[in-house]
Amino acid sequence: PSATEAPAATEAPASADAVKTGLYVGASVSDSKSATAEENGQAKFDVTIVAVTVSDEGTIESCVIDSIPATVKFDASGAITSDISAAVPTKNELGEGYGMKAYAGSKYEWNEQVAALAAYAVGKSVEELKKGAVDETGHAADADLASTATIYLGGYVSAIEAAVNNAQHLGAVSGDKLVLASLNSVGSSKNPEGDKAGTAQLDADVTAMTMNGDVITSCYIDSIQAKVNFDTTGTVTTDLSAPILTKNALGESYGLKAYAGSKYEWNEQAAAFAAYVTGKTAQEVAGIAVNEKTAPADADLAATVTISIAGFQALIAKAAAQ
Repeated sequence: PSATEAPAATEAPASADAVKTGLYVGASVSDSKSATAEENGQAKFDVTIVAVTVSDEGTIESCVIDSIPATVKFDASGAITSDISAAVPTKNELGEGYGMKAYAGSKYEWNEQVAALAAYAVGKSVEELKKGAVDETGHAADADLASTATIYLGGYVSAIEAAVNNAQHLGAVSGDKLVLASLNSVGSSKNPEGDKAGTAQLDADVTAMTMNGDVITSCYIDSIQAKVNFDTTGTVTTDLSAPILTKNALGESYGLKAYAGSKYEWNEQAAAFAAYVTGKTAQEVAGIAVNEKTAPADADLAATVTISIAGFQALIAKAAAQ
């Protein structure tokens, strides 16, 4: 999975106790498969998300790990058989509903195991984390960590490293509460129509946010659109090994400037919104005035942000409620 790139933003001078806020979003569809006469095909999405705060010296001060699992099934005629209007919760939100205890015989659920890794990372540099957390198989090397985390951890360690590498000064200081939230949907998935392929699509907006009480002290936003195409025989036509880039990583390739005539690209608009809400409460963010297209009505914000912010406002509300 490709690492989330830092949004285009100018770092402000940091105070003595300032920390950087980082976010990683990485997606894979490699477990997707075509339909057969005996079994439905599926687009299987696996998205890892990690938020960190890190000092200028490289010490991880806080860390949150989560994952977005989503599956869209289709039959041998290419017709989608999944309820694409259903909610798409993260593994942390699923908790014991994810089923590692019930179906895999694990002593600890997935969310408990990655929380143990996140706690292990706190107080360490990336190099210290990489040296001590996992062995050559990617499983826990540290005895205390291994007592809780029995799943493969290598990918999550790499994701933490990517989040640290992406981190920048956005206003957070040591001691602020770090939260990670996402809004996920497969509602844009479509059946094949004529010569046009069917598409299973996962849309996920993600934020790493820090708070001091009710006030947002830093905000980092990214989004990913992961797609798997299939034809009227239920055959997957997408290269499942191709990298899936986030909107921040795509930059101008996302195409708001080229195809929508925007002055600013999506990543620039998301970064501008994140900077605008820093210093506000979630209630104040929910109250940002919008026009009939749910784009900002505030002149200062509208100078850069011309896209709908309804999703961003909902994302901030979800993060602040944790």
